Amino acid sequence: MGSTEGISHTGFHAGSSPAKNDSRAAAQVARRRVRAMSATLYPTLPHREPVAAPAARLALKTDGASRGLLDGAWWPRSRDLLSELPALTDVLDSLWGRVTRIAVNPEHWPVLPREIPVSGHVVKVGWFTSEIDPHKLLLLSYGTGRWDLLVVPPETGAESAARLMAAASDHDGPPLTASALIAADAARYAVSRTDQALDPDEAWEYEGGAPAVSVAANRQTGPPGPASRLIIGM
Repeated sequence: MGSTEGISHTGFHAGSSPAKNDSRAAAQVARRRVRAMSATLYPTLPHREPVAAPAARLALKTDGASRGLLDGAWWPRSRDLLSELPALTDVLDSLWGRVTRIAVNPEHWPVLPREIPVSGHVVKVGWFTSEIDPHKLLLLSYGTGRWDLLVVPPETGAESAARLMAAASDHDGPPLTASALIAADAARYAVSRTDQALDPDEAWEYEGGAPAVSVAANRQTGPPGPASRLIIGM
């Protein structure tokens, strides 16, 4: 009798009575069922593939020897050098050799990081307030050479941008600085930077809907000659 009382007393204090064990087990089963039901109510969201950045909008001279003060033109979509430069180097690394350094005038670039990671390497950034035209980008490729691009302001209208890019990538020049070229175009055509609104087809082409790479041939009346410029992303 005494031993029976001892067992029941111990079981009471230890919480190990058969009734409590059954209740505890039932509660655990119920919790597992709730968790299983909850899992079916919140399915895993599908994985989204990263969106590819738009191709850089470029017009480049194709001649072996550069003439004039510019080697072409670049029309970035923003003044964020950190996000714009990788698309540019994706094109130029394969055409001109790996771009290792760039230099700009800080007037039109609000943020200038010391280095910019691009595909497969890092580009070092330098800036000069008097040595570099505010509308020009200077690029250096180790062991290959130097190139100077007109930077068409991102907010420029498509018609003005097309004229500027054609002029900067022309075989013979022009013999103008980047800022002088922009000023001359604005004075000649007396248009605002945003120009006139394009129709949907034109807008689609200028925003990258046209083939990524195209070549514009020299304008001439005789037999076709070599291509004078390479147009990319327009």
